Amino acid sequence: MMHHTLQEKLFTKLNEKEARMIEIRRHLHENPELSFHETQTSAYIEEFYKGKDCLVKTKIGGGNGLTVDIIGGKPGPHLAIRADFDALPIQEETDLPFASKNPGVMHACGHDGHTAYMMILAESLIELKDELTGTVRILHQPAEEVPPGGSKTMIEGGCLEGIDHVLGIHVMSTMDTGNVYYHKGPVHTGRATFKVVLHGKGGHGSTPQEANDAIVAAAQFVSSVQTIVSRRINPFDTATVTIGSFDGKGSANVIKEMVTLEGDVRFMREELRPIVEKEFKQLLKGICEAFGITYELTYLNDYPVCLNDDKTTEMVKKALINANIPEVTSISDSGPQTPSEDFAYYALERPSCFFFVGAHKEGTPIYPHHNPKFHIDEACLLIAAKSMAAATLYYLTEGI
Repeated sequence: MMHHTLQEKLFTKLNEKEARMIEIRRHLHENPELSFHETQTSAYIEEFYKGKDCLVKTKIGGGNGLTVDIIGGKPGPHLAIRADFDALPIQEETDLPFASKNPGVMHACGHDGHTAYMMILAESLIELKDELTGTVRILHQPAEEVPPGGSKTMIEGGCLEGIDHVLGIHVMSTMDTGNVYYHKGPVHTGRATFKVVLHGKGGHGSTPQEANDAIVAAAQFVSSVQTIVSRRINPFDTATVTIGSFDGKGSANVIKEMVTLEGDVRFMREELRPIVEKEFKQLLKGICEAFGITYELTYLNDYPVCLNDDKTTEMVKKALINANIPEVTSISDSGPQTPSEDFAYYALERPSCFFFVGAHKEGTPIYPHHNPKFHIDEACLLIAAKSMAAATLYYLTEGI
């Protein structure tokens, strides 16, 4: 029963502070910073906690990350809750009155919203800390968008020391506001990125026999590499190989000497990672030998598959159902999601749950994450704050 009255107090505070949540989000949206360069954002977050009854650590792992410990009045479990705060190298095209002031940089993924709801939730938890059982650690994380990823740096800097479980939320512009989603098991894909430079022998279109055409070899490779997924991966498994950039521009009648390809690989099971890499390298080597050209390859494995722990996810689901959040219209299983997330590193270290809050306003166009017109329905901020609040209180009082 105590849990419910505490939840009511917390929800009341969040309701009262919704306007401030939106204000913070708009401030962050106007002042975006790229991964590993978020010095102003980090300082802004640090300033917010000045004079509040909590323990703040900055420059975690030498980066821009912060942790905020809220120590409850009674001993209990230790939970970490995470919000990321970096933006993307995208020119904003939204016409919002609070659109980005930094040319070529935009919050096109919702991390401004994550940070805003988390700051207000943290402040409210601090105000109620004497009634809390256990400790809540806020992970204000930089650099989610760029490998090696801010979570990895923060973990190396000790952000999970003494922590039992980790929770995180992503607001989703492709899911309707009012809907909250969870999923057990693999929830985000693992990823690798690559760059191939093919070196042939240049020549003229009138005498092709004297050249080794890098474009023909590259085109053959682009087509062949798709057979990895269609012919080497079980049809019941999820994997993709994408070549997103084919740079071979030249004159119409000149045989190109050099072509650069770049792309990425995604998969839903870590066991697929080495299979795709081995096949990729084998095809590249074989095609280049067949065409008599050389190549340089950079193949980088980065974010792991993000695995939601079954019991932790079940706890989140129960907490959400029990909380009866008035703004939430449905709670359901999202199924696995195709992007990659560096939350995956926390999930490797501790039993974790990463879940989703809808941020699409009905009747408006849907723009996916990383799109120059990306926007969120700000009503999702209060829903995210209450969803994380409900999961946090349930965890501290009922456990997993």
